Amino acid sequence: MANIVLKNVKKSYGAVDVIKGIDLEIKSGEFMVFVGPSGCGKSTLLRLISGLEQITAGDLVFDGERVNNVIPSKRGIAMVFQSYALYPHMKVYDNMAFGMKLAKSSKEEMDARVRKAAEMLQISHLLDRLPKQLSGGQRQRVAIGRAIVRDPRVFLFDEPLSNLDAALRVATRLEIAKLHHDMEDVTMIYVTHDQVEAMTLADRICVLRDGKVEQVGTPSELYDHPNSVFVAGFIGSPKMNFLTGEFAKAQNCATLGVRSEHLQIVPDGQGMWNGKVVHAEDLGSDHFLFVDVGSDEPLIVRLAGKLDTKLGARVGVQPLEGQMHRFGPDDRPLA
Repeated sequence: MANIVLKNVKKSYGAVDVIKGIDLEIKSGEFMVFVGPSGCGKSTLLRLISGLEQITAGDLVFDGERVNNVIPSKRGIAMVFQSYALYPHMKVYDNMAFGMKLAKSSKEEMDARVRKAAEMLQISHLLDRLPKQLSGGQRQRVAIGRAIVRDPRVFLFDEPLSNLDAALRVATRLEIAKLHHDMEDVTMIYVTHDQVEAMTLADRICVLRDGKVEQVGTPSELYDHPNSVFVAGFIGSPKMNFLTGEFAKAQNCATLGVRSEHLQIVPDGQGMWNGKVVHAEDLGSDHFLFVDVGSDEPLIVRLAGKLDTKLGARVGVQPLEGQMHRFGPDDRPLA
């Protein structure tokens, strides 16, 4: 188990500042997820923690010990990449055992750890196969198993599900969640651009923007109390509806935000806003209506079950009481 503290950590490549002074504590046994758009620095930050990249300035501390100059193999870290990085000529058993062989572990300990990890990930029946005989999801579980047998203090995941199809992503996400519950004493840091993964896996989420921390909190804290327009728009699917101009002025703010499930359809002329249905999406359990009320983008209204509303129909849209987010000119919440 490792408590990780980043103190004003910076990373520059020549004149280009990629990580611009990050202060963050990741608690022992916590599942922390880094999210943000492409190029925000989340993978670079993970590589700084792993030791694969050198920190330009600041301190990285594991359990009170500064580890800036400690080599990756001595940090007690195991890393899982999106590319699996399995040896194609080795069977699954040997891929999982390889790190322990290099560490000159005993055959008995190596065998016990490999089989325990394989059982945990439900891949015991695959130990005699080559990677080319496995599906993408199975390969990723082997890569995770190889990390488990090293008995790390810290697990680092760099977009491990991005190469999988939708169904496998869900199944493997469940495996990673179970792994976190089974290995409560291991700190896990997970990088993704997919906020659904972040919301479903994380104890806490760190939202990164342009090399800086935008907000850190539990999934519900970020969803219910975003501290900027950026976080409000990034966390949640579909993203929060935003209204500006006269719509926002009427609520004494620069930007007005409201989530799709906090909007109701009412008869035309009886809503706070009124407009025309321009698109509808039927997802079975949910129904999304896109209503053009004259704002920059149509409002997305999320409704449970079916709704018999024709395209082109005029409707009213009414926000639920107390569920509007008001932001000032600096994109920060107003009291």
